[in-house]
Amino acid sequence: MKRELTASRQSLFSRIMNPKFIMVYATIGLFLLIYLFGAVMYGKVGFTTLRTFTTLFVDNAYYGISAVGMTMVLITGGIDLSVGAVASLTGMIIAYGTTVMGIHPLICIAFALFIGVGLGVLMGWVIHYLNVPPFITTLTGMFLARGVCSLISRESIEISHPMFDSLASWKINIMHLKDGEWVKVKPISYINFNVLLFFVILLIGIYLLQRTRFGRNIYAIGGNEQSAKLMGLPVGRTKVLVYGFNGLCSVLAGITYALYVKSGWNLSLQGAELDVITCAVIGGTLLTGGVGYMIGTLFGVMLKSLIPALITFNGNLLSWWGKIATGLLLLLFICIQKIVVRTTDRRNVKTKAAAKE
Repeated sequence: MKRELTASRQSLFSRIMNPKFIMVYATIGLFLLIYLFGAVMYGKVGFTTLRTFTTLFVDNAYYGISAVGMTMVLITGGIDLSVGAVASLTGMIIAYGTTVMGIHPLICIAFALFIGVGLGVLMGWVIHYLNVPPFITTLTGMFLARGVCSLISRESIEISHPMFDSLASWKINIMHLKDGEWVKVKPISYINFNVLLFFVILLIGIYLLQRTRFGRNIYAIGGNEQSAKLMGLPVGRTKVLVYGFNGLCSVLAGITYALYVKSGWNLSLQGAELDVITCAVIGGTLLTGGVGYMIGTLFGVMLKSLIPALITFNGNLLSWWGKIATGLLLLLFICIQKIVVRTTDRRNVKTKAAAKE
């Protein structure tokens, strides 16, 4: 009995200390470290309030939604550079259709979903069946979406519709119990529709990756695509579905961004694809594929959102310092990835050699 208990403890410890989780641990640890720094430096001026914490999600929900889809794409060993352009196109479709053409926003959203998911499926099909590199395929998709945005309008279009306005202003105030009554937390903190949608998509992503055959196929393809084919896994169908799901996330990100700014503009979210990739990579997703977790991506989004918050509370630094800090973080995590991969490879070689002996 004791041996079985000891063996189970060792098995649990070995799973927890799996090298694949090291990147996630590093992201969580760095987030806590930077947050602690902010608490010490700016705690007296409101950095540690619940409002500041919820604002991290309210202001960056569209990045988080897109990062969920990007995480799946990166795990397969691919990449998608069209996410920012598709999100921008979504906002333009909603803005032009609602304000200029007088179409109900739900119909515009449905059309945007059809376009975004369709483009994602098409790119996935081209990548697998025509063997075109993901970088080139999605770069083409990016130019196509940006071009259509400019064809629709080169001016910013305000979105004005009662349903859209109510959805944009909808929020849940966070309450606490005081003297037997529920009152609003001070300063007032809330979560809105965008934050709820982000967490719904995040939970769907966790479920798909960790609890379904589809998720296991994604990891298998990213680990070794040739081996996945030899095992008879549906590589082509999985890739097409992954890029289709990423297209869905891009459209949802565009909807949340349109709700955030209540307008559409052909040049909005330029470079957002790099921010989304950064969130996934900082969250522990390997650029080479095969490794990645949605929890890591969540903390990657939070970590990337925390840096601008620190700069805002400082008040003396330009916003560009946020880009510099994010770039340094990305470089740091890529280096850590390389170290982890090499260490894992060496362990595997030693294990195989010991097994042969």
